Amino acid sequence: MIVYHSFDDIPYDKKTVLAIGTFDGVHRGHQTILERLTAKASEIGARTMLMTFDPHPQIVLQKPDREPVQLLTAIQERLFLLHKMRIGNVLVMPFSKEFAAIDATVFIRDYLVGKIGLSHMLIGHDHMFGRNRSGNEEMLQQLGSELDFTVEKMPPLSAGSEVISSTKIRKALKNGEIDQANDMLGYSYMVQGRVIQGDGRGRKLGIPTANIESLTPHKLLPRHGVYLVSSQLDGKTVYGMANIGTRPTFTDDILPTLEVHFLDWDKMLYDREIVISFLKFIREERKFAGLDLFMSQIYDDRITCLEYIERLQEQQSGSKAQ
Repeated sequence: MIVYHSFDDIPYDKKTVLAIGTFDGVHRGHQTILERLTAKASEIGARTMLMTFDPHPQIVLQKPDREPVQLLTAIQERLFLLHKMRIGNVLVMPFSKEFAAIDATVFIRDYLVGKIGLSHMLIGHDHMFGRNRSGNEEMLQQLGSELDFTVEKMPPLSAGSEVISSTKIRKALKNGEIDQANDMLGYSYMVQGRVIQGDGRGRKLGIPTANIESLTPHKLLPRHGVYLVSSQLDGKTVYGMANIGTRPTFTDDILPTLEVHFLDWDKMLYDREIVISFLKFIREERKFAGLDLFMSQIYDDRITCLEYIERLQEQQSGSKAQ
């Protein structure tokens, strides 16, 4: 996958199939668009081009009366997922208020058609772009007739009766509904970050933890609580118990932290960049009256996690046998 950061860096090629969007989460709805992008390009002998944005437009255009957007994917995570989807070319467009002010017609004519080249464009069911979000399907169809490209609108994808969206996935994560979020994502929700120095309390208690600092302050951490997680460490799947929260038994912290106690790992991880995948919500975070009660609960949490791990491994063995 080739990643560009400017229109001027992209070689012009009329035979380009293009999709534009934030694609935060690269969820199952996005994946249907990306699969169609690849299929259409193969069908007409064209290259694939996906255009996404960093920072997220809602961060740049933040309104005072709205809460800041929390991201499902930092740009590095998004690119990792797009690479897995075998997208050939990605333009990560630096988003700014000046860029947002570009007229939609000018954007299509001068940038997409004029600089990248365009033969076919895929749009989501609710996609609009350009100044005042004036770019819509009708405008694209008219410009396509004039500038010689075709437009294809993708229908929404549903999970049960619910249309899959980044907003609904964020809500599920904030509620601790990991199973529901992962079903809409099509993979286990992940946090990529660097292992930083903590206060060493876990190691003293015999439960050493890796403190994870996300790649962006805008990353959404799921609801405060204890989770079963996994990570790929030196080519091995390693399971762990993660805690998200303020550690009220021991601290008066206000900002939440993410720390992971790996169940089968004894090597140092400081300064390493790792990915934490969330598999199961175990319980809410709570304050314990004393250390003994805290350690007793950690023991129970470990047993619960080991039971889930055993079930997961049985399911994986069954899938391989089939």
